[in-house]
Amino acid sequence: MPDTESPARELPKQDRASHLLATWFGCGSSPIAPGTMGSLGAIPLHLVLRSLGPGAYLFGTLAVVGVGIWASERTAEALQQEDPQSVVIDEVAGTLIAMGLCRGRGIRAELLALLLFRVFDVLKPGIIDKVQHAKPPGFGIMIDDVLAGVLGGALARAVTVRWLR
Repeated sequence: MPDTESPARELPKQDRASHLLATWFGCGSSPIAPGTMGSLGAIPLHLVLRSLGPGAYLFGTLAVVGVGIWASERTAEALQQEDPQSVVIDEVAGTLIAMGLCRGRGIRAELLALLLFRVFDVLKPGIIDKVQHAKPPGFGIMIDDVLAGVLGGALARAVTVRWLR
């Protein structure tokens, strides 16, 4: 039977860096709501990227998505699990997307985007549920959160347009 959630020190040396990134520096090791902890762990990166401007924000978010596909796949293979609960870099990417779509609309809009992202990530409506099993596994782990981030951010952006008047 596959080992469940092996600590990084028990992984082969070549998988430790991917595990560190996949668990977003340990956020995914939380015994309570690791996905939410991953989203909260993304907020400092969101704040840094937001301060650097839209180009840097886009580049940083795309980098997290790209690295996330690699890191989540390596970690899933090392742990012999399809979608380990400790892998939360997908939540980091979804958070960056959702909050980034409300960049410049104020903290309330960004927090609403984060909340809506988490709701869509947990409930997985429609296509979000279907794509989570896409192959290769790293892509499947990431894509549902990317879509949940787009949906949460777009909805928060639409709702908060009235806040700007």
